[in-house]
Amino acid sequence: MSTQQPYDQHPHQEVLVSPTYLAGSNGTGGAGFAPVGHWPHHYLDEGPCQLLVTSPDQRIRIGWFGDDFELWKITAADDAVSAPRWTATFNHVTPAEIVAGLTTALARDYAEAEATDGNGRFLTSPSLYWADAVRPLTDAGWTRDGAAERGTVEIIAPDGQAGVLIDNRLSGRDDETVTLWAGPPGWGTRAEAVFTARTPTHLIAATAAAMADSAPALRERHQINRKVEHLITLTPAGPAADPQISRAPTPLDVRRTAVAQAVHRAARTPQTAADLRVMAARSRTATPAQSRSSNLAHAAVAKPLASPSTPRHSR
Repeated sequence: MSTQQPYDQHPHQEVLVSPTYLAGSNGTGGAGFAPVGHWPHHYLDEGPCQLLVTSPDQRIRIGWFGDDFELWKITAADDAVSAPRWTATFNHVTPAEIVAGLTTALARDYAEAEATDGNGRFLTSPSLYWADAVRPLTDAGWTRDGAAERGTVEIIAPDGQAGVLIDNRLSGRDDETVTLWAGPPGWGTRAEAVFTARTPTHLIAATAAAMADSAPALRERHQINRKVEHLITLTPAGPAADPQISRAPTPLDVRRTAVAQAVHRAARTPQTAADLRVMAARSRTATPAQSRSSNLAHAAVAKPLASPSTPRHSR
């Protein structure tokens, strides 16, 4: 669907990718961490978890495993020392823009809990009705697949390249019951977000809404898996040919402004949009170890507060 030059001619050309759920990861967690940029950050030198962001009371924990198949692990507990009530994991193909759907909802829930001195909606019990979790998808025209296995429900995107699988069979409290997926099957092509049984319904819905969002994702061409290029639409994100001509804001302008404002609000993590772009440029020329060091340049070393689980394999 792309009308751009061949992949290898302009590998670092910025493009807008649609749909976002097929954009893959850009190698950093910036978009996913932006909504909680004001929360405490723990940069880790050892172990698979490279960055752990926690709510001030440490009940919510957002871990980023920069080199693992299971790239993100997000949990919430009754208190700082309790076992997680629920867990959400996102694999290495999942766009950070989709993770941001969940972290945005968590930041809002935590702020509301602080303002009302409540326990927090992020610890509420899930709805008894599976449809509540996927309403943003069905409202966007995603439809139920009649061929799903007995005891499960699957909702499929209009293009057939994304969906959600809900397991309604009896399960343990920590079993994985909801899986959002996008892309063809394969280790480097299928994005997966998996939620355990006690995850609050509105948090799954917030993540689903990010998948249904029609806004494109900003990527460089080399970050796009060749196996999905024929499934996406690419639009050049470069400046206008004549900078003297006044023009209306482009989708890229809007996205850059939103990211810059979100990062600016993260007063305790003073990374600007320019900082993120410098980090991305450095990661293209640095060795893997140097790249990780650059991404964690403002680090304050702390011991991990949670242990990563054994990586799963994409179905």
